Amino acid sequence: MLAETVCSAVAAAGLGIAAVTAFRRRFLTATRIAAYSLVPLGLVMIGVVEWAADTAFSPVAWAGVGVLGAAWLLFASTRVVERRRGGSRKERKVAAAQRDAVAPGASAPSLGAGARPAGRAQASPRAGGRADAGDDFSDIEAILKKHGI
Repeated sequence: MLAETVCSAVAAAGLGIAAVTAFRRRFLTATRIAAYSLVPLGLVMIGVVEWAADTAFSPVAWAGVGVLGAAWLLFASTRVVERRRGGSRKERKVAAAQRDAVAPGASAPSLGAGARPAGRAQASPRAGGRADAGDDFSDIEAILKKHGI
């Protein structure tokens, strides 16, 4: 009798925490908390201790099986939604931080060996066949900007 009361209280507290979490607009986490909180209630409704005697003919036990099935469905649906979004919350935070760390122009593809930007004039080669020294530093600067340095 005490175990049923404790499990019911844990389930009620878990559903309350899930409601507060959903209020904070963290719906996947709230659904997962609700699923965890329904597990003890389902186990109490099944009557794990008296499983062999009561399960086959008890409608409460079959209702417990239904509650456990609902909890499993909630777990499965949160995993499907998480996979569609592209990973867990931690992975999305890391990806967002990496995206912000890169310079805005860094995602542009580098130019081919013979191509020049439209706004830049051709550098006149010197006698040694090398380009202007200012042109060399602008290339280095572009590489550093590309890598966010």
